[in-house]
Amino acid sequence: MEPQIADLARTAGSTVVALMATDAWQRARERIVALWRRAQPDRADGIDGELETTRDDLLAARDAADEETQRELGEEWAGRMRRFLVAHPEVVEELRRVLDELSPALPGNDQAMNTTIHMRAEASGSGRVYQAGRDQHITER
Repeated sequence: MEPQIADLARTAGSTVVALMATDAWQRARERIVALWRRAQPDRADGIDGELETTRDDLLAARDAADEETQRELGEEWAGRMRRFLVAHPEVVEELRRVLDELSPALPGNDQAMNTTIHMRAEASGSGRVYQAGRDQHITER
């Protein structure tokens, strides 16, 4: 299970750090702290503080266009997550659910758009209707 935990921890670390600069940050922070509160209640408040400190560091790094620091923050949280998961394997599935819940809010994720699309079309005779809620590529010959 160790390679799977390492992969999950890397994903969790990069996801948590990426979400720090989004509108979904408070929800993400609450969900991560809740995991710690369930498995290590004595560490939950400390983790909450560490998340906020990391967020401050991340926002400063983004303002300075310091990509190396941004990458290091993700790696730091990946290591922290790996150690947490090794010590508490009972939260692995819950962490996966949290990441699934939060991943639509990641920057650059098309699912992050909260748009409702209503379409209506009519065709008669030999007419055609092509509708799409996103990209559509039609090749007719």
